[in-house]
Amino acid sequence: MDYKTQIRDYIHSSKEDYLTFFQKTIQEASTVGKEQGVQELIAGRLQEAGLDVDMWDLSYEELSKSSFFNSTRTSFEGSPNVAAVWKGTGDGPSLILNGHVDVVPEGDLSDWNADPFSGKIEDGKVYGRGTTDMKGGNLSSLIALETLMKLGIRLKGDVIFQSVVEEESGGSGTLSCIQRGYKADVALIPEPSQMRIFPKQQGSCWFRVKVQGVSAHGGTRYEGVSAIEKGWHVFREIQSLEKRRNDRITDPLYDSNPIPIPINIGKFEGGYFPSAVPDKVVIEGRMGIAPGETIEEAQQEFENVMKDLAKEDSYFNDKPVEVEWFGLRLPPGNCPLDHDLIKHLSTHYEAMKGEKPDVAGSTWGTDGGLFTQAADIPAVIFGPGTTAMAHFANEYVEIDSMFETAEIMALAIIDYCGLAE
Repeated sequence: MDYKTQIRDYIHSSKEDYLTFFQKTIQEASTVGKEQGVQELIAGRLQEAGLDVDMWDLSYEELSKSSFFNSTRTSFEGSPNVAAVWKGTGDGPSLILNGHVDVVPEGDLSDWNADPFSGKIEDGKVYGRGTTDMKGGNLSSLIALETLMKLGIRLKGDVIFQSVVEEESGGSGTLSCIQRGYKADVALIPEPSQMRIFPKQQGSCWFRVKVQGVSAHGGTRYEGVSAIEKGWHVFREIQSLEKRRNDRITDPLYDSNPIPIPINIGKFEGGYFPSAVPDKVVIEGRMGIAPGETIEEAQQEFENVMKDLAKEDSYFNDKPVEVEWFGLRLPPGNCPLDHDLIKHLSTHYEAMKGEKPDVAGSTWGTDGGLFTQAADIPAVIFGPGTTAMAHFANEYVEIDSMFETAEIMALAIIDYCGLAE
């Protein structure tokens, strides 16, 4: 029996065991600061497979030395990382399997049809917060790794399994892995791509713009200057900037996307009393960053637009807007289109599904950008689930998609890392 058939048979025969384990990971409500339980489950599983497990608490002191660190946390108690290395024979390329276990809050419970941390199985799907983003992908990685190990397959290159925290709030877990010395020739991240291959991933950062007005009584509003009116002018300039930035995108990976690098205004707040001219407006949003662009370059372009407001409205000479960068700060990720890992993923996807995979650019940020820019490691996204369900009530992942992804990953890992004699 050839190893391809062995891999398929093993995965098929182990489905119930993996689904039971998967439900346990979903039942661990691993929102920020509460990842300890699920990480202990994963560490235990890796140890049972015969791997030496490295489990450590993130260090604020070390993380803050990096320009890529942007978390608001100063303590990471309850949020450990887990990593393990499956050593190859030493004469092949190495690969990182990286996935995050932190999940966003469940939101309004009345929007859910069942307990958001139940791991309920119904109609070929597993429901619960984190199923698609991205514990389903993490399970695929684990299945791929364990399958190769259980079947006694030996590789030339190392495979490094990383279960990280803090992706949803800035990527501190992956940054800590990089600082700890975990390096490889490429990183594979099974974020919910609907089994599409994303060689490029958009980055993003959050901004806060403060617009000043001049307060006055509402009955003589002409004696004041409305910060809302001036803020609306700022809003339109941000929209124009978004259009200019997206008009520059010629990468065919983004051809099907109407706005490859959006600038989203998530908050527009101002005023304090119905009969008073508003004296301040705060605008907050998310700025998309193109693959190949640095965060600093994007921010500078944004700030230049804010400085140029006075060219059209002299009011901003005396009352310039204030720009603040806060919170999320994810660099864009990238991998050459002709990279061997992409070729192998594509080959095995086509063999399984009978059609070529969709190779595109993602419009959301991942830890792939940290690998690309902080460690010079190309990163590829390929995973089960869809972002249409991420962060939503009744989140789910399709069972077949998880296991198909695992099989494709296992075969691609063999081809990339090399089969040892």
